[in-house]
Amino acid sequence: VQLVESGGGLVQTGGSLRLSCTASGFIVDDYAIGWFRQAPGKEREAVSCIGSTVSRSTPYYAASARGRFTISSDNAKNAVYLQMNNLGPEDTGVYYCAAAPPPNFSATYFCRSGMDYWGKGTLVTVSS
Repeated sequence: VQLVESGGGLVQTGGSLRLSCTASGFIVDDYAIGWFRQAPGKEREAVSCIGSTVSRSTPYYAASARGRFTISSDNAKNAVYLQMNNLGPEDTGVYYCAAAPPPNFSATYFCRSGMDYWGKGTLVTVSS
């Protein structure tokens, strides 16, 4: 199992970024996939998660992400994305893609309980 993040960078307040997570070794639709972030000096926190297709669960969004971020997946590319709009300095941090295999619990469960596989992260910096 391998997860590779991309799409991070420097953006001004109010700007947008789309993070990509390309998976190999498994099919994204079969796993729960999530985005987590770690801001400087803070603990890692869940941002958004999507459940497996079988779980039929609704995506999870942290309160800080709700209404601004959208998680999605692309079967053909075996990838998961995080569209981030209206970014602010509080969104600065290293964003990690993570995955968890079945059982097919909800996206909320995995976002709160943690994942088994992790990428190396991509840095997002939002300037004020």
